[in-house]
Amino acid sequence: MRTDTPWSTLPARDHLLAGAVDTAGAPVLDVVVPVHNEEKDLEPCVLRLHDHLARTFPYAFRITVADNASTDRTPQVAARLAAALPRVRSYRLEEKGRGRALRTVWSGSDAPVLAYMDVDLSTDLNALLPLVAPLISGHSDLAIGSRLARSSRVVRGSKREFISRAYNLILRSSLAARFSDAQCGFKAIRRDVAERLLPMVEDSGWFFDTEMLVLAERAGLRIHEVPVDWVDDPDSTVHIVRTAAEDLKGVWRVGRALAVGALPLDRLARPFGDDPRDRALSGVPGGLARQLVGFCVVGALSTLCYLGLYSLFRLGAGPQIANGGALLVSAVANTAANRRLTFGVRGRGGAVRHQAQGLVVFAIGLALTSGSLAALGAASGSPSHATELAVLIAANLAATVLRFLLFRAWVFPERTDRNPDCSGVAPAASSAGRADCSGAAPADSSAGRAAFSAAPAAASEVAPADCSGVAPVASSAAPADCSGAAPAASSAAPADDTHHETGNLR
Repeated sequence: MRTDTPWSTLPARDHLLAGAVDTAGAPVLDVVVPVHNEEKDLEPCVLRLHDHLARTFPYAFRITVADNASTDRTPQVAARLAAALPRVRSYRLEEKGRGRALRTVWSGSDAPVLAYMDVDLSTDLNALLPLVAPLISGHSDLAIGSRLARSSRVVRGSKREFISRAYNLILRSSLAARFSDAQCGFKAIRRDVAERLLPMVEDSGWFFDTEMLVLAERAGLRIHEVPVDWVDDPDSTVHIVRTAAEDLKGVWRVGRALAVGALPLDRLARPFGDDPRDRALSGVPGGLARQLVGFCVVGALSTLCYLGLYSLFRLGAGPQIANGGALLVSAVANTAANRRLTFGVRGRGGAVRHQAQGLVVFAIGLALTSGSLAALGAASGSPSHATELAVLIAANLAATVLRFLLFRAWVFPERTDRNPDCSGVAPAASSAGRADCSGAAPADSSAGRAAFSAAPAAASEVAPADCSGVAPVASSAAPADCSGAAPAASSAAPADDTHHETGNLR
């Protein structure tokens, strides 16, 4: 699973202003319609979608037809539509996969809001503006249509209804997903989020949506759900059994990656102050309350584990050996749990060092508890098992307080500067809440925008100002603030990139 995303937090969400964005030459919304052998349905779908957006959408838009290696006349139909309608483009991929098509087109788009919908238009188009409005306003990071919400109105067969609900139940039970509908082909995402999130999504097929949503939710991004009216397409070519099998494999893969902390999800975090819960309290260090709650929960579970192990080891060993063995096993588990859950450290980097430091803290706890047992034995000679447990509980409480202080100050100290590359940025840039300066726009993403070779000038005009990966208007107000970034990293050079996928997009 790829983890080579740019370091630093995401920039603060900005409201996109219609007039300013339009003058920059880039649309606000890019709607992608992935297709494979859809020569019959493609033209009426695009015409209907174009008419709806032209009549009801108050911002500039683009419709991109992403052809997934079609073998019929779909490429010719897409090219004809792109030639007839100025706000329609076509993109040809030589490999199949809905996820691959979305990743490719979204990575190359210059629109600040990206969306997609299925070609059958099963979802009522009146939900499109409510879908993207929270992204335009800066309220949310992603938005999805839900067929399983209470107010949704859905017409489909019992078989598909059962499969959909069973799949979402699996996601909730295995991956702790809280969104209601992972498979509805009606989703949108902000481009600055997509630039960080898409490189982490490994799947290129139907599981792409689910993986993207699970990672976004685990990273703390805000997902907006819109109840939709949805009518099933009886001519759908989706192979249900094969798709379900691939989805279950994806659930296992993502669950395993999350369990071992292999994903650097902290790179998707919003900066401090973007969430109302991040408001600073006078005299209280940031995050202390949440860390205390997490530490207490982990500590309570660790204590129960320790007592159970001590009682088990005590059956065949003396009190000191049983105490040391139980403490060692529970300490390793406690350090791993606090690393992930309490202090939010993800990934394998530094895990060995953290465990080594945790063992030092364990040694201190061992000295306290062993000393307590030694003192008890000296005082009462042959204490009962219940008395031993009572003394150990008291000693563990004292060790727990000391353990939290050492974890917070020494083992997992709070990083005050997570993006040293931003040190040269003018203070005015940070006043807008953008912690990542120019780092939000990865080089591969800016280069990918050259794939839309029909408008290289527009891409090169927008990219230098859009150094934070948010709306062009948000960064165009202070272009000088991005001087700390290398120009090549945040702008697309038409002279160097026009060879990339030239002619694929019309």
